Amino acid sequence: MEISEKLLCLFSTEVSAEEDRYVIEVPRQEVETGDIDPEDVYRVALISRDEATDTETPTAQPQTAPSEPQPPVDVGETRYVEIEDIGKQGDGIARVERGYVIIVPGADVGERVKVEVTEVKSNFAVGEIIEETF
Repeated sequence: MEISEKLLCLFSTEVSAEEDRYVIEVPRQEVETGDIDPEDVYRVALISRDEATDTETPTAQPQTAPSEPQPPVDVGETRYVEIEDIGKQGDGIARVERGYVIIVPGADVGERVKVEVTEVKSNFAVGEIIEETF
């Protein structure tokens, strides 16, 4: 299954009936920690539970509670990012899915760089520049 780069969030929910319509609920934390604005309109894709579980591969990592968002990057992954800000220590700051921060030492605001993720934490990652301006 191909997933669009425009994906803002991914979560499981139930479809409930309310009068003359069906409703899906977006978890509060997806709005509070992500790029979702309750006033905007979004395109929604529904994937059956059976298909979702058939395509998932088991991992050796411990499973966390579904309410805890997982970092959208992994150590060793490469990403093309644009530096949006400078942190307190002078490092470049890029944001990816759900507003997740990648700290890029040596980068300046406005630069577009290819980085390799070298460290991943729950609320930020660190990336090393491997290609200037893409």
